[in-house]
Amino acid sequence: MSQTSFSLTPEFPPATESAWRQVVEKALKGADFDKKLTTRLYDGITLAPLYSQDAPGAAADAAGLPGQAPYTRGTNALGQRQAGWDIRQEFVHPDVRQVSKEALEDLERGVSSVILRLDAAAHAGLDPDTDAAEGLAGVDGIMVATADDLDTALAGVLLDICPVSLKAGAGAVAAAAMLADVWTKRGVGADLARGAYNIDPVGTLAATGWLPQGLEKSLNDMAAVAARTAEEFPMVTAVGVSGAPWSNAGASEAQELGCMLATGVAYLRAMTGAGIDIDTACRQIGFTLPVGTDFFSGIAKLRAARLLWAQVTAACGASADAGKMVIHAETAQRILSQRDPWVNMLRVTVSSFAAGVGGADSVAAASYESAIGLPTAFGRRVARNIQIILQEESHLAKVVDPAGGSWFVETLTRQLAERAWEEFQAIEKAGGIAAVLLDGSLATALAKTWDERRANIARRKDQLTGVNEFPNLSEAPVDVAPADRALLRRGMAARLKHVDRTPAFGTLDQFYNAARTGTLGGLTAALGGTPLRIDPLPNHRFAEDFEALRDASDEVAAINGTRPSVFLANMGRVAQHTARATYARNFFEAGGIEAVSSDGFDSPEAAAAAFRLSGAKIACLCGTDDQYEGGAAAMLAALKAAGATRLYVAGRPAAEAKAVYDAAGASDYIFMGCDALATLTAAHRHLGVN
Repeated sequence: MSQTSFSLTPEFPPATESAWRQVVEKALKGADFDKKLTTRLYDGITLAPLYSQDAPGAAADAAGLPGQAPYTRGTNALGQRQAGWDIRQEFVHPDVRQVSKEALEDLERGVSSVILRLDAAAHAGLDPDTDAAEGLAGVDGIMVATADDLDTALAGVLLDICPVSLKAGAGAVAAAAMLADVWTKRGVGADLARGAYNIDPVGTLAATGWLPQGLEKSLNDMAAVAARTAEEFPMVTAVGVSGAPWSNAGASEAQELGCMLATGVAYLRAMTGAGIDIDTACRQIGFTLPVGTDFFSGIAKLRAARLLWAQVTAACGASADAGKMVIHAETAQRILSQRDPWVNMLRVTVSSFAAGVGGADSVAAASYESAIGLPTAFGRRVARNIQIILQEESHLAKVVDPAGGSWFVETLTRQLAERAWEEFQAIEKAGGIAAVLLDGSLATALAKTWDERRANIARRKDQLTGVNEFPNLSEAPVDVAPADRALLRRGMAARLKHVDRTPAFGTLDQFYNAARTGTLGGLTAALGGTPLRIDPLPNHRFAEDFEALRDASDEVAAINGTRPSVFLANMGRVAQHTARATYARNFFEAGGIEAVSSDGFDSPEAAAAAFRLSGAKIACLCGTDDQYEGGAAAMLAALKAAGATRLYVAGRPAAEAKAVYDAAGASDYIFMGCDALATLTAAHRHLGVN
């Protein structure tokens, strides 16, 4: 009996990158290396399949040390090891009493700070009961008019240990004075009050297209509040720079960082111009960075942001310590879908994971149903538990800069920082962030990036699970929290009936005093200035185009009882047609066109008979290339004779075969890389779906 020899010595990969490249190219058998194994990001950065210690920016000490300038590896030498990052939850229910209930529930179960997002009326600087606020009151946030409303929203919250962050848009200055009044009334001392007013006039103008005081006056008011805040509540930041307006408009990561840097510089100029020293001005700014599902880009973005801000502040003459960027990371709204929203749990997990690894100071995870409506108790529970699991079970905060030393991440961080610096310099050269926002050039640049991404989504190169891939037409509706905005608005009007909405003040102290009894809208109007209105930047979500098709399909189903449908003319045995039939089903149902399938047909006559019974008007041929060669033309002709008004073929035939199929009645072809959105839109139009 012979014995087979074996070795315990493993086969190690090639010792050098060039040797590895030779092995890979041999395995590719002539296929293009770059097309197969590299990925191009929207910033023009190319991701390689392999990174070594020789990669640019990958040297062991290139990023410095944790806690040391330029803070690429974090602003604290111990990272998040002491307490983990701040688990923050955003509250948006229009009823302040419900907000208090939700906040207390979440704080008791692991959340450590709160974000109060005021409604669209407040973001426009209006009281919710006014005529101008019709259609805005209680929309996309909390209905707040007075300091008492804020106090009610925070009822029971221990403000001496719980940081409070505001999102109030054009009403931010008034909201800041109201929150300061709440802290004072509750007896929260200057050394205990923590939070962020997030006064962001440039971001507000970009997102809403409206500033009641105009930009110059708004910047002056922001600077005045920042100076007061630095003295009154040193643990509070007055100024916010958010990446959300740029991200929602379609910006790439570098474009977003470039816009944020330019906005931050504009705010430093405003504050130092008002007499605030540069170190104090730097410490008055907090940054909000949206994080998406590109895991490594999210990590690199946070690391690059700290590096870039340290460089900017150093150039402005600030001390190294003042150059520490305070980062709040949140789920990028553009990644969330309304369709198959359960997948949002995965998206939020990835974004929160990236934020934690990237070293965010605080993280807010979105509720999975937040793209549809108000978060439920279950949605908020999942959102907070995602972060708790990352911290307590995955021990993500126990490692200082988990990405540090990774040749890939260090290289990507450096490349992203370089591209963002170019974007920032281009904005500054054009006159600054306000100039490019007002002249429309920034909107044009962001639209170009969005159009590129939109085309990739349309072709399903960028895959969205549950949307343009693996759709579920039978998904059940998801519950959202109820809210009677009309009733809340009537109640607000009754309470504000005798409130003085025309406060008189000549100093900032008097303005703060007026905030105790005045209204947000009245205080904002009393600030004066000349209103500024521009076209706001668009607010995109990746799924929006395909979801529009699904919405149209739902309307047809509601009216007719059935959806628009496509008949899958499957050729031969199941094993032969399954691959392309499955592809075709996913393809058409991504557009809300229900696929009517079968076990397969052995003859054109059988397929034609089944088509007549299906109730469909259009059909798609599904089979192998070998089957097509012998029977596609006859099958297409039979389906056309049976009344099919539009015929599709699953696959991408060669030119000669395509000519034959076209002659037999084929209208279009579906295949990997085709423009699915255009094809589905044309199918809707053909079927009379608007």
